[in-house]
Amino acid sequence: MAVFQNIYRHGMARIAAFAPRVALADPKANAEAIVALAGEADAERAAAALFPELSLTGYSLDDLHHQAPLLDAAETAARAIIEASRALMPVIVVGCPVRAHSQLFNCALVIHRGRVLGIVPKTYLPNYREYYEKRWFAAAPGAQVEAIEFAGQTAPFGAAMIFEAEDHPGFGLHVEICEDLWAPHPPSIDGALAGATVTLNLSASNVTIGKARERAALCEVQSQRCQNAYVFAAAGPGESTNDLAWDGQLTVHELGEPLAASERFHNDHGRLVVDVDIERIVQDRLRQSTFRDAAGRIAERLKDWRRVGFSLDAPLDETLPLKRAIARFPFVPDDPHRLDEDCYEAYNIQVQGLAQRLRAAGIAKAVIGVSGGLDSTQALIVTARAFDRLGRDRKDILAVVMPGFGTGAETRANADALIESLGVTRREIDIRPAAERMLADIGHPYAEGAKQYDVTFENVQAGLRTDYLFRIANHEGGLVIGTGDLSELALGWCTYGVGDQMAHYNVNAGVAKTLIQHLIAWSARRGQFGPDASATLERILDTEISPELVPADAADGPQSTEAAIGPYALQDFNLHYAARYGLGPAKIVFLAEAAWGDAEAGAWPAHVAEADRRAYSRAEIVQWLQVFARRFFQTSQFKRTAMPNGPKVTSAGALSPRGDWRAPSDSAATVWTDALAALRAELGL
Repeated sequence: MAVFQNIYRHGMARIAAFAPRVALADPKANAEAIVALAGEADAERAAAALFPELSLTGYSLDDLHHQAPLLDAAETAARAIIEASRALMPVIVVGCPVRAHSQLFNCALVIHRGRVLGIVPKTYLPNYREYYEKRWFAAAPGAQVEAIEFAGQTAPFGAAMIFEAEDHPGFGLHVEICEDLWAPHPPSIDGALAGATVTLNLSASNVTIGKARERAALCEVQSQRCQNAYVFAAAGPGESTNDLAWDGQLTVHELGEPLAASERFHNDHGRLVVDVDIERIVQDRLRQSTFRDAAGRIAERLKDWRRVGFSLDAPLDETLPLKRAIARFPFVPDDPHRLDEDCYEAYNIQVQGLAQRLRAAGIAKAVIGVSGGLDSTQALIVTARAFDRLGRDRKDILAVVMPGFGTGAETRANADALIESLGVTRREIDIRPAAERMLADIGHPYAEGAKQYDVTFENVQAGLRTDYLFRIANHEGGLVIGTGDLSELALGWCTYGVGDQMAHYNVNAGVAKTLIQHLIAWSARRGQFGPDASATLERILDTEISPELVPADAADGPQSTEAAIGPYALQDFNLHYAARYGLGPAKIVFLAEAAWGDAEAGAWPAHVAEADRRAYSRAEIVQWLQVFARRFFQTSQFKRTAMPNGPKVTSAGALSPRGDWRAPSDSAATVWTDALAALRAELGL
């Protein structure tokens, strides 16, 4: 069986990119450097090793490109690389000038295990400003043959080729060269639609001020547009500086996200090694009807694409830990500037959604149950800002405090302080007398003096709170504002038909718990409701998450939500990868270990609270994923099917049955629970 800690087992592939120190017009020396670097990629167990444009000769040769001795030497040097590749795992992609049918082409040699899989000529030749490639080379469309003799082999020749690993499903390479990316219709678009999941770009690309940003932006957009991994390697030291300079930029982007980038302006060989998630790319394409439609529109053209197969022979019996950063908080960016932007947008999406609903419904008042917890706090400050935006009096916000059997003094004080600082109307209804009456009416043992704090005991309180809110709304002509968040909806941690699941409009339905904490902190930092409100918000953030439905003395302290359903940090992680990408349990555990298995202090972003700075063992990760799978896939969908309206907030998705997530309420979780049982057995848990 494949080793669990092995990237290839989990549908990934390691990519190496190099910017070697080129020896101008010395193919033999360049081949030696390329073979040595390919050996490094082999030691890393990389599936592909990418080198820059014309890296076998040097790009900046000008008219030397037409020297027969140089072209002969390049072909001889290519033979050396081909021969050396027999003992190497990676597909080696190297730039070389190639003669074909009385023309010279700027090409990529695609080499694997002693075989030239294909030769890909450049499609678009720049001939403006500092570029004069049409002086030396022919473009790919001018090729008159589909195969050529090169370095002692007959090799496929042309731009429309995909190189597919027959033993690693989904791993298909497409190659384009430098200017191809700058063209209005890059070849990689058709390559992706034809099935390639990874595009390799061999580039020379001299550097000017701001050009590194331009390249990175193009690669980012192309990886998003093509729904692929885009790998870029620019020429580095050794290229002629007669009139130009070179920085050796290496980047890898995946689905619009930057995965890794090298140092630039190095004096030696530049290196970059990172793992791309092939399964994630394939899964994302399954969801995108536009991607399928685009392929369908050019289906006849795509039939002309050639597919060249090879065996990757990835070593599944070796331990190959992940070489890429996995965000611990997929709903919360690590970058503070990006986090600030996301909080601004999320908060205003919520505010705008509620303002529109109030305006459209012609309703003057809002009714909200305020507990002093995170969710009702966020809902209340969103409601306050929505009223401000509509020019309405905050006194028309009815903030209802409803203490029950487990209400703590701290949360109640926080609720009261927040209500006062916001200037909304406070109402208080003690639900305990009504709860005691209902418990007696249904014959619950609590009414006879027994301390039976079961789900009925809890839900009597939750249900009464909702009853009061809706009846107040009837009486006052108001709109009930929901408080339940995305994480609670995912886990079914909400009572059916009550306020954390039911409302007239739920502003938090698209916001994960881990993000709500930062939205509240963002409001506090900005001081948008004044210093008193900010101080209260900070205190609320320091309070443990609890439903407060059971008396504290009966539970040895306040009820802990996370003790029952798992840490929200882990469960939000599980939600992201299960719902957004459809990944299976083994892959999620593998990624979670990479994200959460190491809690070194320096690895945490500054905005992560001290309480969240902990590691989780493999056993804990599997344990809470089991809880997630059962609750998400089996027991909770019927609650989501009946959820009220509320705005989608993050691109990671929402759970509305009218939007991102549509599933039957009576499906089983057997596939996931069986997979977890098998995984536990394999891992000895």
